Amino acid sequence: MKVAVIDYGMGNLRSVSKALEHVAPQVEVLVTSDAKVVATADRVVFPGQGAMPDCMREMDSRNLRPAVLAAARDRPFLGICIGLQMLFDSSEEGDTQGLGIFPGQVRRFPASGSAQDAGGRLKVPHMGWNQVRQRGPHRLWAGIEDATRFYFVHSYYASPSAGSLIAAETDYGMCFTCAVARDNIFAVQFHPEKSQTSGLRLLANFISWNP
Repeated sequence: MKVAVIDYGMGNLRSVSKALEHVAPQVEVLVTSDAKVVATADRVVFPGQGAMPDCMREMDSRNLRPAVLAAARDRPFLGICIGLQMLFDSSEEGDTQGLGIFPGQVRRFPASGSAQDAGGRLKVPHMGWNQVRQRGPHRLWAGIEDATRFYFVHSYYASPSAGSLIAAETDYGMCFTCAVARDNIFAVQFHPEKSQTSGLRLLANFISWNP
């Protein structure tokens, strides 16, 4: 089995690839910016860090958009962080058009921070460990308890137009979507590669997932 980790110059590629190699030593993990390699991979991971406008521009400069769209149509596909946000129609970050695979917009947390129950303000970006509430069963949640903590670093969050896309939510002064799923696509706002045992379990589930 070959797993392509798409390299468009904006991802936390080493951590992602090493985590995949750890959970699936029998699998060939290829960090690649070659669309032909992505086209022949059995599974595709689409990570990302940084600003959405930069990510979209860098992806297109490498002519990777057709390969990403093709992989999202017909193979197990895992989006991580910006790799989730890029799947939507658009983002408030730079008024950027996304890939349009999922209907909805990516929005910024309130600039002044979200209110805490005990008063005060929460900082933006949302950074650190937070509970992930699963919206229902999914193969990638296998062996992961509801309300498990995962590691986040982000200032923007996805707001799907279709509630059926939501696979999990998190509270950060407000309830926001932190995972989406449809058919062969699963995407998360948090970083499984930085989330210790539970993150590794999610990656292992992805390797064995046959949607």
